[in-house]
Amino acid sequence: MTRPLQLRRLHFLNALFAPLTGHDLYLAQQIDDAITTSLGEAVDRAPSDPSFITAATQLFERLCSTQSRHGFFHWDAAAGEAGATPLFTRAGIMEGLKQLAAYPESTLLVTNLRAAQCPPARRWTERRRRDYDDTLTFIRDLAAARSRRTANLNLLFL
Repeated sequence: MTRPLQLRRLHFLNALFAPLTGHDLYLAQQIDDAITTSLGEAVDRAPSDPSFITAATQLFERLCSTQSRHGFFHWDAAAGEAGATPLFTRAGIMEGLKQLAAYPESTLLVTNLRAAQCPPARRWTERRRRDYDDTLTFIRDLAAARSRRTANLNLLFL
């Protein structure tokens, strides 16, 4: 595996699992080893690879289910046909924030937002970049406005 690819995956895992591991890079390496062992050919996969994201998300969700203080919600922007249009973005994020409202600590993972804004067969235009930046800002502002002030919400984009 190339060094930059491994570092990207470790940074992703460290950010995702930080609320449970306390930003321990050694534990992030162990989590990466566990995922690559369970996926077989995952050693060469980027952190944006769908199967790697699925494996990491399932593991994190399983860990959160054993803890009553930490909630988790994953929103895949490319899952629906509407993609990341403002209406469906708001609906997806609000669904997650409602589920996470009961937890003092929580993680909201947003994946495939870039792919939803600009499909792989298309090019990034100035308008698409502006729409993507506006969507990021919208999600951040919505999460800040709709979460409890005493709650610790980790918002991750991949």
